[in-house]
Amino acid sequence: MDLVLLQNWLDNTSFAVLFITMLIYWGGAAFPNIPYLPALGTAGMAIANLCIAAMLGSRWLEAGYFPLSNLYESLFFLTWGITTIHLIAENMSRSRLVGVATAPVAMGITAFATMTLPSEMQSAAPLVPALKSNWLMMHVSVMMLSYATLMVGSLLAIAFLFVTRGQNIELRGSSVGTGGFRNNHYKLRRAEEIVSQPTGTTIEQPADRNGSAKTAVLSPIQTAPAQKLKPSEPLSPQRLNLAETLDNISYRIIGLGFPLLTIGIIAGAVWANEAWGSYWSWDPKETWALITWLVFAAYLHARITRGWQGRRPAILAATGFIVVWVCYLGVNLLGKGLHSYGWFF
Repeated sequence: MDLVLLQNWLDNTSFAVLFITMLIYWGGAAFPNIPYLPALGTAGMAIANLCIAAMLGSRWLEAGYFPLSNLYESLFFLTWGITTIHLIAENMSRSRLVGVATAPVAMGITAFATMTLPSEMQSAAPLVPALKSNWLMMHVSVMMLSYATLMVGSLLAIAFLFVTRGQNIELRGSSVGTGGFRNNHYKLRRAEEIVSQPTGTTIEQPADRNGSAKTAVLSPIQTAPAQKLKPSEPLSPQRLNLAETLDNISYRIIGLGFPLLTIGIIAGAVWANEAWGSYWSWDPKETWALITWLVFAAYLHARITRGWQGRRPAILAATGFIVVWVCYLGVNLLGKGLHSYGWFF
């Protein structure tokens, strides 16, 4: 069997399937009453996932090492990770909007790998001495899986901003914290925080046995008298339910990707000490990996410790999506360093 011909057929097939799958998901979002489109979209993602897995497996057999030695292989491994996490997130959320966000990204990555990279970067080559180590699989694969997971979680956060039209709503049960109500006019406050209330507004303050108010009361969010807010169109219950689901799944997916990123960075430090004699050298890739870690650490800290929900953490996760791309691809394209196998400008 000609493994090179098989690989070319599989990467082109995966691109075509992802392109059709993207159109299916977009068509399903535009025309939600058409039956079978969600099932077809999920099937397309599964077929693309299997095609990419088969392509990477055949490349492993051909080259004799785990296929993560150049940019072409890592791009397809990233796409495989995105489609895998997509299937998990879609099964958890039961929402076709997951595919609307993830399918274009997966398709774009495969298009870039198959149509933009020169042929010499797409062909397998012998490993350089620094990559002849078991750490190649242990470090790079975990890092790529963390990138894929964080990207999917960030895309769901961007989808949340789209569904809510950027409105500042509070959700219930999306993360560890105070929780809230699905209304942008009311907020859960402590009783001692209530200094004054508008005339004509009734606030229910439950009392304990001694007649004193309990700690939590529901009060309207007050704005400055001079500030005039443009009234926003209220969100439908369907949008609120979808937004709560997207917020919850995004938080869970990012919560899975962050430990993977941490493990990958630690494994990379150990490998760097073994290969170059230093755990950390402030290489551009290492620096941006640290920045990525700090961004998502801030996201999880804000949700777990500060109780952030809704728009603010979604904006932070959307920022993390850009940072991940800079760390993964931007550093390789625009800078030289110890991680320079993907640089071609």
